[in-house]
Amino acid sequence: QVQPVESGGGLVQAGGSLRLSCAASGRTFSSYTMGWLRQAPGKEREFVAAITSYGDSTYYADSVKGRFTISRDNAKNTVYLKMNILKPEDTAVYYCAPKGGGSYYRHSSYRNWGQGTQVTVSS
Repeated sequence: QVQPVESGGGLVQAGGSLRLSCAASGRTFSSYTMGWLRQAPGKEREFVAAITSYGDSTYYADSVKGRFTISRDNAKNTVYLKMNILKPEDTAVYYCAPKGGGSYYRHSSYRNWGQGTQVTVSS
């Protein structure tokens, strides 16, 4: 089992940047595609980005493509999300989770979500 713990959230002005980290316990971390997901107040959970087990492929939601970059360091059991040109609509709790079966782009494909880290973008 991979159990993630997210960190790095905070308050930032529009146009700014943040880097989120997800430290995951479990010896099988490098076997999993890992994803970042988010949930804004009053909205459904949504997929943000995913990276395959050895980082050879990445996937992004259209809303973040070109602004966010997902990466991983398997030696550290850590996944990162670098977020640039942040917008107020990026405000959400961001979660990290390993992927199970199903589409990369569906939040329901990810399991064992962490507790999340809050990102707030002010206008």
